[in-house]
Amino acid sequence: MSDETHEDDTPTRKTPSDEPGGGVPVAAPPVGASIGAPAEMPPRGRSGRGMFGVAGSGDTSGFGGLARRKVAPESASRPYGEWFDEAADALEEAYPLFHEAIERVVVDRGELTLYIKPERIAEVCQVLRDDAALRFELCSSVSGVDYLDDPEGRRLHAVYHLTSMTYRRRIRLECAVSAEAPRLPSVTSVYPTADWQEREAYDMFGIVFEGHPALTRVLMPDDWDGHPQRKDYPLGGIPVEYKGAEIPPPDKRRSYQ
Repeated sequence: MSDETHEDDTPTRKTPSDEPGGGVPVAAPPVGASIGAPAEMPPRGRSGRGMFGVAGSGDTSGFGGLARRKVAPESASRPYGEWFDEAADALEEAYPLFHEAIERVVVDRGELTLYIKPERIAEVCQVLRDDAALRFELCSSVSGVDYLDDPEGRRLHAVYHLTSMTYRRRIRLECAVSAEAPRLPSVTSVYPTADWQEREAYDMFGIVFEGHPALTRVLMPDDWDGHPQRKDYPLGGIPVEYKGAEIPPPDKRRSYQ
């Protein structure tokens, strides 16, 4: 704080609110919303504005003004770098259907990703686990992703993270299926750890892993309608069990600004 001197040379101390940045913040319109209630959420589109696929409704989450840069990594070409070429060569040598099964190879952020045709995923995993030059013994994760605006219409992706404890390496596999035919083989016969992970991807995204020993829901009740982590799943308006209450959908919620 600074002092002012009046004509009578009596110093007068400024209050914090008299100085720029001090005291109560200056009121400003919230980003991505108007002053009216409910708030306006920026339209969802290819630019990745907003959240949850909701448009023209109240945004009580604060994510309405979020702009996400959508990155679509391009296919990589040889040489891939690091140990990636060695692993690709070993897989190509051990798996005769390599060029038929591998849709594309991506190297991004120091990670090797193989995009696999859905019907070939279990075969590729078998080779990656058993071949002496690869030895990806552990499937540490199977998860789902919903790319709602996928230009090819294959919006549901199953993502596998495999680890080689022998060679201290990690590789990422990805399969894409449509919401109309969301089926691909289970890898539980190759990696038993994928059991509950595939059940969760089925529960949340509706991806059907054919050949799974017991593909049932793991988070939601067995009779639940829909798959909550799909981007077009409705938000709110669902009765809360035992409470007699209901969570209102976003366009009915009160907006705090």
